[in-house]
Amino acid sequence: MKKLMAMLLVVVMMVALFAGCKPAAGEKTDSEWIKENGKLIVGMTSFEPMDFQDKNGDWVGYDAELATKFAESLGVEVEFQVITWSNKVNDLNDKNIDIVWNGMTLTDEAKAAMSCSNPYLNNAQVVVVKKSNAQKYATKEALAGARFAAEQGSAGAAEALLLDSDTNLVENQAAALMEVDADTSDAAVIDLLMADAMIGEGTAYPDLVDTVKLTTEQYGIGMRKGSDLVDDLNAFLKKMYEDGTMEALAKKYRVREEMIIPQ
Repeated sequence: MKKLMAMLLVVVMMVALFAGCKPAAGEKTDSEWIKENGKLIVGMTSFEPMDFQDKNGDWVGYDAELATKFAESLGVEVEFQVITWSNKVNDLNDKNIDIVWNGMTLTDEAKAAMSCSNPYLNNAQVVVVKKSNAQKYATKEALAGARFAAEQGSAGAAEALLLDSDTNLVENQAAALMEVDADTSDAAVIDLLMADAMIGEGTAYPDLVDTVKLTTEQYGIGMRKGSDLVDDLNAFLKKMYEDGTMEALAKKYRVREEMIIPQ
């Protein structure tokens, strides 16, 4: 009897999972929904060099330009919507946004909660400190006791919390850098791609440096679970790689070309 009940439970769970991954009868697919609305709503945060505003207030960046081109390939406009990163899955499911395109790390959690594209950029989580503290915090072991800041719900926050259970969880990665610059935190954990663009000589934070690389990872793009956009998006990424668009955007936005993943 117990075995029978267990088998029935498994069947029920599989049916429920399948139902959650496909549109119900009569429900619009993501492609239909987006084309009917005439726009692709992109969920993102301010994250240079991926998505950030220029002096005119327009959203630009490596991901922003790719997202705009993808919207054009669908025959719709693009709309950028700033989100709370830790709420991105709920925003997708509630149709507040259609896609998460913002240097998103392909964690197991992300892949379980969303349909995701193929990886398109390599990345790492790095520790950022004041130049004056670079030798003090030169190794992972030396970080014990440091006060950390990180973006809530991010891959960086997951790493920071392992080092400091009292990590200051802030709105975005730029805010984490501000904490270090203001000496309210000793260190921040952010994406290497952001560190390349925003810290060091000639940047907004010339007195900050990265010291310890904590992880290596890959970026992908998130959609609603079961979205029919996945194949179109992967084909689009392949085209952008093959025609040199990814390489051109990397040069434009100071993204290391070796970080680009062949499609």
